Amino acid sequence: MSKKPHLHSYSDQLAFDRLMLLIAGLVRYPGVGAEELEQAQNALVGVQRCLQRLAQEWKINFPPSYPSLPTIRKDLETLRHYGILDRRMYRWGYYLGTGALNREELQTAFQALSSQAKSLGDPQARQMYRSLEKRLRGMDLEHDGFFYPVREYLNRAIVRTDPEEMAELGETEYNLFHQFEQVKRAIATGQAIIISRRYDAYKQGRVGEEGIWPLQLVFYNTAWYLIYQKLKYPHLVISRVDRMADYCQPIPDQTRSLKAQLNALQQAHKLLKYGWGLKLGDYEPQQEELAGRLKPRWVKVRFFDQAIKFIQEGAVRHPKQQIKPGPKTDQGELEYIEYHVKLPERSFDEFLHWVNKYMNLAQVLSPFELVKKHAENAEKLAERYRLSKVFSSQEKNGKS
Repeated sequence: MSKKPHLHSYSDQLAFDRLMLLIAGLVRYPGVGAEELEQAQNALVGVQRCLQRLAQEWKINFPPSYPSLPTIRKDLETLRHYGILDRRMYRWGYYLGTGALNREELQTAFQALSSQAKSLGDPQARQMYRSLEKRLRGMDLEHDGFFYPVREYLNRAIVRTDPEEMAELGETEYNLFHQFEQVKRAIATGQAIIISRRYDAYKQGRVGEEGIWPLQLVFYNTAWYLIYQKLKYPHLVISRVDRMADYCQPIPDQTRSLKAQLNALQQAHKLLKYGWGLKLGDYEPQQEELAGRLKPRWVKVRFFDQAIKFIQEGAVRHPKQQIKPGPKTDQGELEYIEYHVKLPERSFDEFLHWVNKYMNLAQVLSPFELVKKHAENAEKLAERYRLSKVFSSQEKNGKS
């Protein structure tokens, strides 16, 4: 004779739906209840609203004001009993473990987010970091060095990027950072937008409004840039975010697939990979380069003394580079090394900026136009110092 089945407390359909919605709510909305805690309210009120919203979304008929706070408290205890929730206080809202990451992966991701928030000035990352840090502080992770900054980005933004921070400091400069969310949404949905350039740092008169397909936001060295494709013709461009106005207007009925977005972005990154710096070139030569009809040219630079080791360390600085050692001295030291790299002409100026930082330790060998420009720049610098009254007076007085 079979045993009579024992009915579980969640065998009732409504109770079962309630428990499943609670688990789904914790997965979809980690930290639910935190907002109520910050307002000195019961965190369960936030959980209750979440359950009611999910029930309405999934067309589950809950009675009015259902479930009650005591019922939710009982359900949370059930989740603790089965190890779905930890047996501890949730001071910054409820969430399940570490989500999709294990402890080590979460630590690496958290430190990357921390650097992006602090050093790169990403306003969205700052908000995420603050929320995530509060949640993780409740997991007693300090003892194993979880919050120690093992990794850090030392690149940092040289302009203010967070509108909230600008307002707090009274240093608001209205630019495209105030439209970051709209730009990111346009990127992710293939929405064409109109932006406006406030000024042109290169003095080529490229100011005013322009229709574009935004492709990606990137941080490079000291600032945030927007990679985009022009709407009128497929010209790929990279522009600094803070040089654009506080303006982002969607263009009605101008959308395209994410596949088209990705194809354009891949072309931009191909140009970045084989160029030097961020300049993607003018439209016609850019199209010739992407089609493989515009061939790169060899650029050759000779480096001396302490610059030698720094150049040798960059074994993968560029995919089309060669590092060739020169002759050795009687002491067995290299007299120089030569750095050869294939570059499109659009990258010559930015490459020369990189060479310039080595000052007298670098000599451009080819092509001739770069040799001439590098030599002229050196002569102009020397002449500027010769004509400098400050330099002359200090030399005359024997001051360092």
